[in-house]
Amino acid sequence: MRLLIVLLTGLFLLLQVQLWSRDGGLVQVWQLREALAEQEARNERLRQRNAALDAEVRDLKDGLEALEERARSELGMIREGEVFYQVSEP
Repeated sequence: MRLLIVLLTGLFLLLQVQLWSRDGGLVQVWQLREALAEQEARNERLRQRNAALDAEVRDLKDGLEALEERARSELGMIREGEVFYQVSEP
């Protein structure tokens, strides 16, 4: 009976060592979960960026106001018939 308990205890310890240290063990599962969480966070940031870019593309395709605003702010363009005033500080 005592020998059986010792053998079962040894087997249990051997299984615990394999569970904790081998490929696919608990340590690797924890590492993979952490990597998955990081990747999901990165994917969410990219989804938000893509949605913003998609909205901007749709706005540029459909809305002339956005195109006009961009031409004014980035290229310094003005409409025909408008007068441009530039105020400079002394």
